[in-house]
Amino acid sequence: MFSDFAFQIFNSSIEKYHIKDDVYQSFENPYSKEDIEHLLYRKNWIDTVQWHYEDIIRNPEINPDDALVLKRKIDASNQDRTDLVEFIDSYFLNKYQSVDIKPFATINTESPAWAIDRLSILALKVYHMNEEVTRIDASVEHKEKCQIKLNILLEQKKDLSLAIDQLLKDIEEGKKYMKVYKQMKMYNDEELNPVLRGNK
Repeated sequence: MFSDFAFQIFNSSIEKYHIKDDVYQSFENPYSKEDIEHLLYRKNWIDTVQWHYEDIIRNPEINPDDALVLKRKIDASNQDRTDLVEFIDSYFLNKYQSVDIKPFATINTESPAWAIDRLSILALKVYHMNEEVTRIDASVEHKEKCQIKLNILLEQKKDLSLAIDQLLKDIEEGKKYMKVYKQMKMYNDEELNPVLRGNK
């Protein structure tokens, strides 16, 4: 199933990142640019680095100048994330372009790629919650609480995976159809953000 395939790629990205565990490490994509694996791996790498950006910026003793630089990196990362989601949806649009859409077909509340985006974030939550469960220096009480949370995350993963696979199956069979709307991000656009526009 596609969801299991994607989750495995997400995990490989997460595990690769944590070998060095450094937000400034170089990125190397092991997959060919022509393959969907390339987009999925890149997507999760962005999510993984941003996860750790978010940890760093919450340090109460962070230097304000460093925090501002990091905030700019998070903004850029959000834009990259959105772009990758749209590339992934383009893959599905192309894949299913010749499907005969049934007269009763309906549109889904979110596109396949935005559901896959949530699966990528969920993979990170599972990885880091499992770290807490297995922490040597953590108390038994902490581990037990985190195990309960991990169990819930794993149930979410099961349900989300099922929903993604069902959505793709329905699109493939013409029972649902895709529309992709650009996210129209405004905060990075010099023409749409009034603060940026005023500084021109």
